[in-house]
Amino acid sequence: MLVGETFGGKTSCYKTLQKTINKLNLKNDNVKKIKVEIINPKSLTLNELYGVSKDVTWDEGIIEIVMEKAIKTEENLKHWILFDGPVDAVWIESMNTVLDDNKKLCLSSGKVLLLT
Repeated sequence: MLVGETFGGKTSCYKTLQKTINKLNLKNDNVKKIKVEIINPKSLTLNELYGVSKDVTWDEGIIEIVMEKAIKTEENLKHWILFDGPVDAVWIESMNTVLDDNKKLCLSSGKVLLLT
């Protein structure tokens, strides 16, 4: 977690780390390349973030779509999912509710995604 003032260098920190790891990947096959997916949780409603049941169908949320994509990725690539925005108790508490200590994302749709 990167926390700090606006323009405090948080973005530069993660981008520098990502670039460094990706350069190491060129020299060492044991180091996996990093891809970053950015979500601004404050720009979306909770239904857009986590999904919502509509009549008899389920509309997937952004988190579900991004996490599934990251899980199904090629073997030599790691995904960082970056929640970039002001820290807010509502979406943090919602994330704590759906993500357990075993790195399982348990969604309202009944789908369970196992994160690595």
